[in-house]
Amino acid sequence: MFRNFGPWEIILVLAVLVLLFGAKKIPEIARSLGKSLNEFKKGQQETASSDSSEVEKNDEPKPDKPA
Repeated sequence: MFRNFGPWEIILVLAVLVLLFGAKKIPEIARSLGKSLNEFKKGQQETASSDSSEVEKNDEPKPDKPA
């Protein structure tokens, strides 16, 4: 389905991007995409750390209640 892209295919894709968005807009798009990816990764790490802390809390033995 997909094959390795050669240098001509990459140049063609970059040329189409410049024609569609303009040379001025491409760095802005790349910057906002990078910021979005960083926020997504940060959210994943926060979720994973909170999940692991909840697991640690559940692993602690509960004190026996006197009858």
